[in-house]
Amino acid sequence: MTMADGSTPYPEFRLRLPGGGPEARGRLLTEKGTNGSQKFVVLAGSAARPEVVPSFSIRMPSSHRLRQRLIDEGVITDSVTRPGWLETRYDVTCNSPSAAAEILVGRSANGWLEWKSVEGHPLSDYLDQVWWGPNRSWLVRGSNVSGLDLVRRLWLPEGVVTLQARHLRQGVEQCVSKDRLRAVVGEDYASTATYNQKVQLVEELHMFLSRMRPGDTMCTISGGYLFVGKITGEVEQIASEDGRTDMRRPVDWAEQGHPYEDLPETLQQKLSAQHDVVDLTAVKDLIDGLGMSDEDLIEEAEAADLDPSVEIPALTARRELELPEPTDGLTAELLVHDTEWLREVRDLLWDERQLVLYGPPGTGKTYLALRLAEYLGGGPEQVKLVQFHPSYAYEDFFEGFRPQEDPQTREVAFRLTAGPLRELADLASREGNRHIPHFLIIDEINRANLAKVFGELYFLLEYRNRSVRLTYSGEDFALPPNLFVIGTMNTADRSIALVDAAMRRRFAFVELSPRTEPTSGLLRRWLAREGKAPEPADLLDALNSRIDDADFHIGPSYLMKKGVHREGGLERTWRTKILPLLEEHHYGEGVDVENRYGLAALRESSA
Repeated sequence: MTMADGSTPYPEFRLRLPGGGPEARGRLLTEKGTNGSQKFVVLAGSAARPEVVPSFSIRMPSSHRLRQRLIDEGVITDSVTRPGWLETRYDVTCNSPSAAAEILVGRSANGWLEWKSVEGHPLSDYLDQVWWGPNRSWLVRGSNVSGLDLVRRLWLPEGVVTLQARHLRQGVEQCVSKDRLRAVVGEDYASTATYNQKVQLVEELHMFLSRMRPGDTMCTISGGYLFVGKITGEVEQIASEDGRTDMRRPVDWAEQGHPYEDLPETLQQKLSAQHDVVDLTAVKDLIDGLGMSDEDLIEEAEAADLDPSVEIPALTARRELELPEPTDGLTAELLVHDTEWLREVRDLLWDERQLVLYGPPGTGKTYLALRLAEYLGGGPEQVKLVQFHPSYAYEDFFEGFRPQEDPQTREVAFRLTAGPLRELADLASREGNRHIPHFLIIDEINRANLAKVFGELYFLLEYRNRSVRLTYSGEDFALPPNLFVIGTMNTADRSIALVDAAMRRRFAFVELSPRTEPTSGLLRRWLAREGKAPEPADLLDALNSRIDDADFHIGPSYLMKKGVHREGGLERTWRTKILPLLEEHHYGEGVDVENRYGLAALRESSA
């Protein structure tokens, strides 16, 4: 289509080829192709790159085939005026600005940004849209729309994505505000949808109508595969016979899908959100790198003339999470009997993501958890500690409404406030942090009602590749893959035999007991390192041999303090720290604790 005077309503656009190459010229048409995208004409004499990147045929197969056909037909030939380059002999009409750019530069391209006017403004500036900024990524579900798989039946064959809006009036403008859309949906769905359904429909329609734009990445799932494409045009509202495809946008879909089970865990979490339209921009870099090797990404970045000093986002996003191997130096620092024991703890964390160190008091559970987390996470900045107690609740742990004072009005109101787990999860999921391990230490994990504290998050401890709808904020939330949990459990307060099956299934359990290593010889190794006499270790072994219940054995931490080894310190610690524990253990049994466990009795027995 053209204007009355034969012109189009858009200016001429230019495309600078990579490597400081020549320019190509083209015009955006008002005429639309079969799938609804605006066509674009590459003008005769436009320069084209002589080679393509290896990933071009995989990423954009339709543009690759079009370029090859134009070369075979002699429409794109060697340039006479620009040695080493190709050029178009005739005008070439393409289905979208992106396809027009791709046949010239030989790689995936966002034509809405790369085609620019003579003044340097991108083509997208000349389209009516309300959502600005970088391109985004989206998921729209279509594998089960009123019982039909629209993805394979309609979307992929015809190059579109659709949204069901059966009762929405015709003529809703593309740039409609959410407030205006809310009023329209309230009227049109007054008797056919519940309040929550209307709220969700407003969100989905607003994203589809006003936030999506040409050049955005579109994803959908069907038959266990993720399909990815690029939005190539504006939204169109039609009256479909069955009401399943009332809203549609043109999309250039890649022909091959990606097996869902092979996708990165972080991407699977986002895809598991239970909505028909989902903003996937947080994982756009992961999507952009699907099906491409590191070498392909580097070559595509070089072909796009990207600054070599700037990291390639898709490469950065796929940096793998690692837990460093424990060293002999760490073993010596922690006074563990064997490095292999530390490696086993590290492997349990890697496999399960959650681990509990359990044992009697004084066995160094909290110290070991903190020091190991700092080593594996690379520093204390990646470690947060909380302590559970009987009144600890979900609102304290994750998020809840708490009274807060407004600094300006000085009025107090209840506001949604994040707890330590939400804060650490947000930190771990930030871009640039996803390959860095983060640790949550839960001290005295068995002193709280775990089902009450974790709530719906209990599910996420076992299914890390899924997300759940949060109780208070209503957001979709998943535990980041790089978030690890280490709990400590005092078996003198509650036997491990009383731990419910749900917790056993979600946590690995590692015993720290005076009867086994690394705890049994810890005090003796510490005394040797500090150059002190071994008597306290002998006395502790004699003491624990007299305690029948292993859950009430005394840990070495009580005797690993400087005050213990000053004059009279051992006797003072024994009298004020150790004997009171044993008196509580034998309360009501008539046991003479001093006569059985006192220092004098133990020394006499040893002699």
